Amino acid sequence: MSATIEQDTTSAPRLIGEAPLSPSGPAPDDGAPLNLPPAIELPRQLQALRFSIRQVPLLFKARRELGDTFAIRFPFRRDYGDERTYIVSHPDHVKSLFTQPDLALSSAGESPLRPIVGPSSVLTTVGSTHMRQRKLLLPPFHGEAVERYTQMIADVAEREIDSWPIGKPFALSPRMQAITLDVIMAGIFGVEGKPAPGTPEHGLRQLILRVSWITNTAIGQVAELMNTGREEPIGLTKQLMVALDRHMYGVIAAARRRAEAEGEGSRTDILSLLLAARDENGEPMSDEELRDELVTLVLAGHETTANSLAWAFERLVRNPAAYDRLRDEVRSDSDDAAAYIEATIHEAMRNRPVVPITGRRVKAPWQLGEWRLPANSHILVSVTLLHHREDVYPDPFNFRPERFLGVRPGTYTWVPFGGGIRRCLGATLAMAEQRVVLRAIVKRTDMEAPDPRAERVLHRNVTMIPAQGARVVLRSRTAA
Repeated sequence: MSATIEQDTTSAPRLIGEAPLSPSGPAPDDGAPLNLPPAIELPRQLQALRFSIRQVPLLFKARRELGDTFAIRFPFRRDYGDERTYIVSHPDHVKSLFTQPDLALSSAGESPLRPIVGPSSVLTTVGSTHMRQRKLLLPPFHGEAVERYTQMIADVAEREIDSWPIGKPFALSPRMQAITLDVIMAGIFGVEGKPAPGTPEHGLRQLILRVSWITNTAIGQVAELMNTGREEPIGLTKQLMVALDRHMYGVIAAARRRAEAEGEGSRTDILSLLLAARDENGEPMSDEELRDELVTLVLAGHETTANSLAWAFERLVRNPAAYDRLRDEVRSDSDDAAAYIEATIHEAMRNRPVVPITGRRVKAPWQLGEWRLPANSHILVSVTLLHHREDVYPDPFNFRPERFLGVRPGTYTWVPFGGGIRRCLGATLAMAEQRVVLRAIVKRTDMEAPDPRAERVLHRNVTMIPAQGARVVLRSRTAA
């Protein structure tokens, strides 16, 4: 139920320079005939199953055989029928989709996360509703707000490092989740450190950890497949969401009582800011709207960053040259340390993007190179394929942070946070967390891989994570 990216490189993908490509973007609705790209030739149910659990080999094989743009068919969408979904990985196509927000609408409302985060989330809304919510949520995740979290991130990381066993293999993913969950809990709910037992925040934190563990199991994957294409959760997912909602609504109620007692504006955590927010009609957010936003921020805000960190170390311990240089730069406190940390993060997120797909539904006929698609087509940008283009990233399957030294990642060639008006709200915080945590771990520890083989990719819902949780062996640790 997993794959490695390295295993899918038996032949190189087509290069941009092999043939001239026509412009990408909205095509005139002039009655010109459609020209649809080739489709994967497998039974539809099998395509959907492989896309859910073995996406990497499926897409790389399709690109080798069919070219940059191809179609896949999912049987789940009842409202759109048994339609084709188009997969793209050409930078020009990505740019056309990210820069036409009025014509290329996010398809996040069709996301498998919808049964979990709900219909009112900034992740699943589109148009003016999305922009209103984005405007409310953006300030706490940028500039000075993020700087306030830096010392807290460092303190949480130091405490976590002190607890790691020496000489025994252990998985980094849950350890990274413990750090990022504490950070996001502080930012969202204003809880410094771990919440006190008996508080609604403590119950919420414990349940989130339990949900994260369950979703990594085979039972969790079955539950995910059962909820594909649904708007409301069923089965195990529904049970978990009922429990999560009980704690979340308890947290919201406690925050409302606190705001009434202390007055709105007395706190700067995200929940307090949302409670004080008013729309253009002067109406506050309902508890249901608050719930959807908070679930999105908590679940998406800590797991993606945690798995980015886990992937970074999974790559480093299997690439000694990069790992040795990073340790040398950090431990000598060289002038180049910050640049190499940044390059390492960029390369890890290129080589192993945690969110490997982002989608748009186009409202006009769309040109993708030689192909012409009808209006209302569903197009998915494969971040994994884009990040492994040999014409953009020479030697794309190797881990080489040096490729980002002195080079800013391209807007339409490095998209682990998505792009356009849908770019991840928490990108600035996620990068800050990775810088602080990466530096702290590299400065104090020496790790190695318990197995020289690369960890396989496990697809869980909309994310791509290390199948073994990024297992490492800690050989030594210095005092903080």
